[in-house]
Amino acid sequence: MALRSGLINPERECASEASPELPIGSTEELGTALRRSRKALGLTQAELALAAGVGLRFVGEVEAGKPSAQLGRVMQLIEALGGSLVLRSGPVPPEA
Repeated sequence: MALRSGLINPERECASEASPELPIGSTEELGTALRRSRKALGLTQAELALAAGVGLRFVGEVEAGKPSAQLGRVMQLIEALGGSLVLRSGPVPPEA
């Protein structure tokens, strides 16, 4: 999986022009990627929570890498950051 980070507000300036793809292999890596994207946009956790329509506590838990079954809310955070979630498949194993 990769997280493509973008802008929450097109009027805000992003530190870099390119949107990096960050490989995600765990909830901890997802939290780190979301935190980096949020900070690169100059947002606080409270601002992101408000923009995504989720609670401040939820943002903190996701950024801390807490496993969550609430994928819909995680997707709200990613979308509020202007990002998208991309699943890249590895080699397909041969059929038996």
